[in-house]
Formats: sequence, structure tokens, C-alpha cells
Amino acid sequence: MAVITAPTYDPKTTAENLANAYVASSKAMLDKQSSNATATATGLTKLGSALSAFQTAMAGLTTSSTALSATKATFSNTSIGTATATSSAQAGSYAFYVQQLATAGQVSYNVADSAATGAGSMNITLADGSAFQVDLANADTNKDNLLSAKEVAAAINAAADNKSRVTASTMTINGQTRLVLTSAQTGADNAVASIDTSGLGDAGLQGALSNANQTVLTAATNAIVFAGGKNGTKVEQASNTFSIVDGVKFTVTQAQGVNDAAVTLTVAADNSGTATNVQKFVDAYNLLMGTIKTLTAAGDHSLTTGDTTATPTSADAAFYNDSGVINLRDRLNGILRNASGGQSLISYGIIASKDGTLTLDSKRLDKAIAANPEGLDTLFGRAGVGIDSGVLGAMNKLTITWTTGAGGLITQRRSQNDRLQSDLTDRQATLQTKFDNAYKRYLAQFTALQQLQASMTSTSNMFTAMFSSDSDS
Repeated sequence: MAVITAPTYDPKTTAENLANAYVASSKAMLDKQSSNATATATGLTKLGSALSAFQTAMAGLTTSSTALSATKATFSNTSIGTATATSSAQAGSYAFYVQQLATAGQVSYNVADSAATGAGSMNITLADGSAFQVDLANADTNKDNLLSAKEVAAAINAAADNKSRVTASTMTINGQTRLVLTSAQTGADNAVASIDTSGLGDAGLQGALSNANQTVLTAATNAIVFAGGKNGTKVEQASNTFSIVDGVKFTVTQAQGVNDAAVTLTVAADNSGTATNVQKFVDAYNLLMGTIKTLTAAGDHSLTTGDTTATPTSADAAFYNDSGVINLRDRLNGILRNASGGQSLISYGIIASKDGTLTLDSKRLDKAIAANPEGLDTLFGRAGVGIDSGVLGAMNKLTITWTTGAGGLITQRRSQNDRLQSDLTDRQATLQTKFDNAYKRYLAQFTALQQLQASMTSTSNMFTAMFSSDSDS
């Protein structure tokens, strides 16, 4: 009698494989859509960051006091002073004689330990008439019932109304401790003039801090400069930094001798600085274009052996063939090509290559600036809300339509993508339920089939044994 044979299988594995096959096409589609949505979310973040960085770079190129064209100011003797100029500074030469530098005042007092009990307070008055109070009631930090010079110094530095105008410290000379008060700012008006000690409880401390016991270590002085040379107009002020020439700030660092000739401050165009500024724009633009190129790149669509259609062996970028992002790229390129007043960026040595990136020909830039000094700033303009003009302004307006938080294209796209991802999550949950139901159904069917096969096999074995030639019956 023939033996009944049946395939051996695991109902759980079989059910799982069949359930996976049942939802495979839907799962593949959802996985692809989810992967694309995730890539889109990442791409929007990268694009938003790149556009914001480009806007920041454009805004930094020009401000209310600077332009793309740089101006420099230099002293004929750099040991006498240094200078900076804004783009509004007019070219020219100016003579100055530095008679005196501004210095910060420093005074000291011989201070011995005094009684902490009932220490009271004192008022420190500056030469400009302002004053601040120092409370010594809690100055005894080590609780030894004595106030040391260091504790008095700490109280002065911590005084609420001091506001760092005076720095207190101590030094020891020939075994004697001195309280040193240093003005934070230069100028005669910022010197420590006196200390009102009438509120102090210790007579010894009162005497130590009196005007009679004040020693001037460094006299506080104003800076004195003569505009126009030694016989020019005297300018005196507390600071060593002057703003005498419009658009120029210079800081004097050394006083001149009686027999020294005046120094010359020269204000002129700074071609090197201008080239640096233009290069900053070129770098910022290339960085943005590089990001857009990466986000719109195609995957590898090469045909493989036996393929009839090109399927990418590497995925397309998030915005491959995205009309909006490609339009943004093309419009930025278009702004570069547009002429303004008969000039273009190419006229100033800014050249676009085939891949859309820019390079700067500094020699051509120098020639263009020499021929038309104001043309570069007119062409580039400024970037900023309410002040947009020229190339920078046009690019700023365009990029703002993407980056603005209220209704910007990135915000809109992110909201759409968030809704899509939420919908895909719901669809994936539904597909999981579909898989679970199919798995349970197949598991029940194949478990029953396995049991039926086992029963039939048992019956077959019984009949085989009954009719076997070796049977005793």
C-alpha cells in the first residue's frame, strides 16, 4: 500500500511569508513615498538654512555705514595711530599733531586694618562730579571683626552704583598695604577726585582715605590733538579715539615730540578690501548654488544588462526635477545677468561658469572701479527690508519669498509635507492591520492543514501496518 507523504512546513513562517506577499506591493509604494517625504523634509531644512545664510551674507556686505566698495585710512607714521574708514569717507589727506594721549587715573591710599563693627559707608567722587556709595557693613568677609585693605577693595568693586567705573585693588610696598583705585576710562573727568569718609565708623580708616593721604600714581589726562598740524585747531577729549574726519575714526597710540612734524592721515579707495568684499558675495552665492545643485541632482539612471527601462541605481535628490527650486536657481542666475545702467557683474570681473558658479577676476574689477568708482555700489545696491536695491536687493526679495515665516514657500511646503507624512503614517497603520489580519487567517488555515495532514499520515501508517506482509493477522 502506498505511503501518503506531505510537505513539511512551519505554519507561522508560511503565514508570515504569504501575508508579506499579500501586502508587498502596497508596502513598497508606501515605503517609497515615506522615503521621499523624509528626504523632502531634510531637503527643505537644508534649503532654508542655505537661503538664510545667503541672506545674512548679503546683509553683511552693506550696512548703513558701509558699502561693497571699501575705503581705507592710514597714518604716515603708524606708530602714532591707526585709522578705519567707512565707505562714506571722502578721499583726501589731513595733517594732525598729537600732543598728548588720554590716560586713566590711578590713586592710592595707605590703609591699615580697621574695626569692622559699625564700619558705615563712604562715597567715592569722580572729577566729573558723579559719585557712588560703598557700604562696608558686610565687608568683613572672614568675620575677624577687622576690615583689611583687600576687603575694602572688594566692597568698592561690588558697589551697585560703581558700574565698573573704578577698579579697586591692593599692593604692598615696603611692607605697607596700599589701596589702589584705577579709573576704568581715560580722561581727566573720570579720575577719582576724593572720598567722602564722613559716614565711616573708624577714625583710622577715615584718616587713611582722606585727600591728604591720597597719592597720585598716574595722572588722568585728556588726549590733545591739533587738526591741521602744530598750528592748527586744538581738539581735546577724554578718549584716544577721534571722529574728526567724516566717515573716519582714528586712535592715537603715541604722543609726538616737540620737534616732531605732523603726521598725515590719508583716506583713499581700498581696492584690496573691495575685492575681499566682492569675493565674500561670490563665495556666499557659490555655497547656495552648491546646495541647490545637490538638492536637485539626478540619481544614476544607467541601464543595466537586461533592463528595458532606466531605473536609478542611486536615488534622485529630494528636489530632482522640482520646478519651484529649479525656478529659484534660474531666477537668481537671471538677476546676475541683468544689466543696470549699462553695467553688469561681468563688467566688474564677476564671471559665471557653465556649472553656475562664480569666479572673480580681480584685475578686471580694479580696472572697472578705476573707470567708474561708484558703479559697483550702484550695481550691487543693498539688501534689507525697506532698503532693497540693485542685485543684492533683487536677490534678497526673491529669497525672502522662500524663507519668510508667514506664508513663505518653505513654510508652505513643510506644512504640505507634514500633512503627507501624517497621512502616510495612517496608511501604514492601516496596512499593518491588513497584514495582521492576513497573517492570522493564513496561520489558522495552515495550522488546520498541518493537523489534517498529521491525522491522515497517522491513518495511513495504521493501514500500512495492518496490511503489511509482516503482520501476524
